[in-house]
Amino acid sequence: MDIATLIGILLGLASIFAGIFIAASDAGASTGGFISVSSFAIVFGGMVASVSVAFPLAEVLKLGAAIGAVFKGSKVKLGLMVDDVVETASTGRKGAADLEKGIESIKNPFFRDGVQMVVDGYSEEEIMDILETRIEYREIRERSQASLFQTMGTMAPAWGMIGTLIGLVIMLSGFGAADGGGTDALGSGMSAALITTFYGAVFANLFFLPMAAKLNSRVAATSTQQALFVEAARLIHQRKHPLIVREKLNSFEKNSIRLFLPRNGRRKRANLNGIAGRKKVLQKRVQGRCRFCRRGTSRLVWHVCRYDDAAFRLFCPPCSYFHD
Repeated sequence: MDIATLIGILLGLASIFAGIFIAASDAGASTGGFISVSSFAIVFGGMVASVSVAFPLAEVLKLGAAIGAVFKGSKVKLGLMVDDVVETASTGRKGAADLEKGIESIKNPFFRDGVQMVVDGYSEEEIMDILETRIEYREIRERSQASLFQTMGTMAPAWGMIGTLIGLVIMLSGFGAADGGGTDALGSGMSAALITTFYGAVFANLFFLPMAAKLNSRVAATSTQQALFVEAARLIHQRKHPLIVREKLNSFEKNSIRLFLPRNGRRKRANLNGIAGRKKVLQKRVQGRCRFCRRGTSRLVWHVCRYDDAAFRLFCPPCSYFHD
């Protein structure tokens, strides 16, 4: 479950209820005026009617599933995906037979299909075209759910205004009536009319518009994950070295830590991010001279990292360089 969504909704409702209670207590008024079944029926029923006109019936019937998708959290991390891809790339360099044996251990069905295409002998262009087409039409399907919430968020304040107009018409029609009403009922009638606008604003800004934004962000995150797998399938098809695969795929992840690894007297980029359990580094401080910054008092740290196949490297923090 997505805890952030649940916390946001509960915090919003708590803020509204607390504000109503404090304001009503200061004014000596009752909070019962904020409860109106007719206003709720106008706003919610009007929203459902609007989306029924705007969208196919099949999409409207999936409204409950779309709400469930908003509260469904995702525990998949890009770093763990990179680890799985690197392991598959290592297997793929041994040959198609070994790669085919490891297909069943791939958990993600999208990546599994991509690796299966590599084993089946698809060309690189065919693999890229098929997988990118799947991403494109998945986005279309998922963005339709976000559009549903977007429409409901747009229509809710409008239906709240319609309910307010209905209440004003009923209130004003009582002026001059022989059986009472008039200015004595103006305050209560106006509050009853405005409560529909209040419901519409709450539905739009606390529920449906944020839900639409949440689904759009989920679509973008899923597209990033699948784009990573497309690139991974291409690299496996080219039988690239696992270190190159990790280096390229770490570009998809935020806050990637980039350091420099000297090799044969030359500076070469290395990446310590994207390791299962994240970066596992053992270190101890020693004294020495850095060959790059030439600081005799530099503190050098021994690192043990899986990126370098658990090899010991001497790292200088001031200039961020590894030493052989």
